[in-house]
Amino acid sequence: MTTRPRLHRGEKVIGVLAVALFAFLSAVFLTAGFGTSGAFPDGSVTRSIGYAMFDLPGADIEGEGFLVAFVTIAIVLDAALDGAVMLARKEDDS
Repeated sequence: MTTRPRLHRGEKVIGVLAVALFAFLSAVFLTAGFGTSGAFPDGSVTRSIGYAMFDLPGADIEGEGFLVAFVTIAIVLDAALDGAVMLARKEDDS
């Protein structure tokens, strides 16, 4: 026989800390200044982001080269996908 879930009324310190953390982050967010945003230069935004990401000439914005980070993330995501497929595959008993 199953029973319904009950609310755990143990330590209240964790709840108080969570509320305090929420209040602190809310105060920081509401008082933070984000500065002024500048207009993007004329041209294709997508093309410029691509050029800036791979550190190629022709970008309308200055940027760092993110090629190593891009390839690293691609390899990690590929490994995660391969692992998910391996775990999801059914094994035959025979």
